[in-house]
Amino acid sequence: MPRSAASTLVSPVPRAADSDRRRTSASLVLRSVLEHGPVARSTIARLTGLSPASVTEHCARLTGLGLIRESAAPRRSGGVGRPHVPVDLDDARFLVAGVHVAVPYTTVALLDLRGRVVARRELRHERTDPGRVLARAAEGLGALLAGVPDRRPLAVGVAVGGWVDRETGTVVEHELLGWRDVPVRELLGARTGLPVHVDGHARALVNGERLFGRARGSRSVLHLFVGNVVDAAFATNDEVHHGPRSAAGAIGHLPVPGGTEPCACGGTGCLQAELSERTLCRRARAAGVTDSANPMHVVAAATAGSAVARRLLVERSRMTGRAAGLLLDVLNPETVVVTEVGVTHVEGCLGALREAVGTTRSAHVLPTSFPDHVLATAGGSVALDTLFRDPLGASPGAI
Repeated sequence: MPRSAASTLVSPVPRAADSDRRRTSASLVLRSVLEHGPVARSTIARLTGLSPASVTEHCARLTGLGLIRESAAPRRSGGVGRPHVPVDLDDARFLVAGVHVAVPYTTVALLDLRGRVVARRELRHERTDPGRVLARAAEGLGALLAGVPDRRPLAVGVAVGGWVDRETGTVVEHELLGWRDVPVRELLGARTGLPVHVDGHARALVNGERLFGRARGSRSVLHLFVGNVVDAAFATNDEVHHGPRSAAGAIGHLPVPGGTEPCACGGTGCLQAELSERTLCRRARAAGVTDSANPMHVVAAATAGSAVARRLLVERSRMTGRAAGLLLDVLNPETVVVTEVGVTHVEGCLGALREAVGTTRSAHVLPTSFPDHVLATAGGSVALDTLFRDPLGASPGAI
């Protein structure tokens, strides 16, 4: 067969494979810089298993895109040999925008490439129809960006509870907001002019923990989110499980032994009905702790010395621990991260949760790494996960 004909037959597959390898290698290099920077290129080669030439090529490309930079004057080993110039993230040039849609309000935020919150605002819902909520989110992001004119936004990450289809950028169903088949990516992209990435908030926080939190380096991570929505996410070997149409993690209707709270599904004792912040606040109001629907007011009462508020929060944490224990039995992750207001802010709640999980596994159960800005981090992590997985496709030169 003539050489040109053979080349025509076999060339498409290698080109596709080469493209995938380049994306994967670039991701490995950028993640190594995030985790270890400032770091020498030779160290990146050792950490990733890539050749020194490949690391040098990817560092040059990532530098050209503005994602990394040389961090210091050249260093020599003992004053001899070629100088080592470490590289680090260039975290002063770009930002990602984060949007987290909760039941009572939307959090909008700006994060740098290390996942640090630069600015944020909470926008109370005037009403919850998706067009209005997303329009106000876009306006809020615009106001935040006006305050940092020297920083360029790369993308918007959106985290929402309920059933979220990551591939289509759609909220398939969110019972408490009354949303169904909402094209979030399309609606918010049209208003911001930026790429928009959408995911469920438990999965978003797993990614945040893997990139920037205590779960970095864990081979498997379970995240349990307990707010008005209760859901979970599971990641193994750097991959978050999504399932068909990203429906994984819907645990809200798991039965709680001894649960008595009526659920919208018609049953009683469902996990979300028992642990919801709405339920916590209603019980707190009934006990005379507060007249508010804000769970942080229950936390404030507990930290101010209210024994009743503390009891409500400790019992909620203990029940959360039972749920975490059930998931541990099924999934057996190396690390469990729990986002729940009592565990995060009130002394004794983490101990109650770990006790309910069981002593042999309690050391592997951790509170969120982002206690002061968990919702802002959730939204931003959706965009940052995309960037670190494919910096060549999601970086400035590709937008």
